[in-house]
Amino acid sequence: MTDTTTPLHGLLSGEPSVVTAGVGLFADALRAQAAQVTEVDWRPPMDGTEADLARVMADPRREEANRTAVSRLLAAGAELVDVRPASEALGMEKGVFFHAGPPITWDRASGPLKGALIGGMLFEGLADSPEEAEKHLASGDVTLDPCHHHHAVGPMAGVVSPSMWMFELRDPVHGGRAWCSLNEGLGKVLRYGAYGPEVIERLQWMANVLGPLLQKAVRAHGPVDIKAIIAQMLQMGDEGHNRNRAGTLMFLRDILPSLITADAPSSDIAEAVRFMGANDHFFLNLDMPACKLATDAARDVPGSTMVVTMARNGTDFGIQVSGTGDEWFTGPANTPEGLFLGSYGPEDANPDIGDSAITETAGIGGFAMAAAPAIVRFVGGDVPLALRATRSMYEITLDEHPSFQVPILEFRGTPSGIDVTKVVRTGILPQINTGMAGAVAGTGQVGAGLVTPPEQCFPAALAALAKAVPDTV
Repeated sequence: MTDTTTPLHGLLSGEPSVVTAGVGLFADALRAQAAQVTEVDWRPPMDGTEADLARVMADPRREEANRTAVSRLLAAGAELVDVRPASEALGMEKGVFFHAGPPITWDRASGPLKGALIGGMLFEGLADSPEEAEKHLASGDVTLDPCHHHHAVGPMAGVVSPSMWMFELRDPVHGGRAWCSLNEGLGKVLRYGAYGPEVIERLQWMANVLGPLLQKAVRAHGPVDIKAIIAQMLQMGDEGHNRNRAGTLMFLRDILPSLITADAPSSDIAEAVRFMGANDHFFLNLDMPACKLATDAARDVPGSTMVVTMARNGTDFGIQVSGTGDEWFTGPANTPEGLFLGSYGPEDANPDIGDSAITETAGIGGFAMAAAPAIVRFVGGDVPLALRATRSMYEITLDEHPSFQVPILEFRGTPSGIDVTKVVRTGILPQINTGMAGAVAGTGQVGAGLVTPPEQCFPAALAALAKAVPDTV
């Protein structure tokens, strides 16, 4: 109990109890004098956000709105129900291309996005050479639109064209649907901006053999519970963004009997199984739309400050928030830091790109790093970093996922539901695991690493949330 009867409340006559924040100089000096010190990791809110923060925090709708949004996120299910061409599933027509991240035009597109669009033109037969494809794309007679505007997600460049085949997932709880293309593997692939003959040949095989085979298998099998596989893969050392080895093998185990019995040449079935089994990232294109279903279920709750999209197009990083509809809040994409393939180095890497940050938005990927200590060897970190990454994300999220659990944290649920106000108040930015595309169109993958969003996305979203607060507040 505080002494109120002596001068200075007994401050100079008893043992001091000191709490410090900020730089450690003061705490270190006190410890050197044998004083007990408790250091608090506190930082002032981001610059210039005080008025908006006060208005949003006082919004009487906020707490209930966030409970609604995050409960929808956590409750959402995800079942693989079909595999279909994008022209059929999404109603795409020739000359239309979807891409990752917020809206962008050809003249501002990054190298890997330009490379993937050139490859898409060649794959669709809309050009006979890269030069001709680039000429058409620069002329503006091709339509570009974000995947997110169509309930779809695309890894890295995320380019989707009408002839590509798509996984179709359904949320049995809220009724939503989401789509993602089939994963091509690593290295020189379209999603990393490569468009050489081997890339186009692989896409043609995926469209003519792999897609139709998977369609037969999924339709024969019935819905595949993707959410259940994600929950299991986190127990088996995957984090669902840069490591999907267990998820890929569990999916293959589920679908294999239906693949083997499909009405198709045995050589095609053997090649499809070999392709999926040899590609540790094949399941990424299934857990991404599963996460998209969860975040879409949490959209459009007035007053909610929860982030429902984080996506990048290689030039801009954009977020969307539940309480502000489809509005994008953008900033220049940062360049990941990590490990490089072969002779590539930091000067070869393009700024952050891809819709795969939907995994972090839903509470896995970088937010589940502690579940996947082996991932640190792929992204250039260490095991303590993986533990710190997950623990720090609890500071900026609204809840813990009841199904996605981390064994090394005593099966604590992954941090889920990024809160704009918590990001602004703490200055802690979401942690994202990602691949790195080459900055020059046609290069492909050059490495993998860690990255955060540009800070300005969050004050911008907070300002829009403040404007949306009713005047009665």
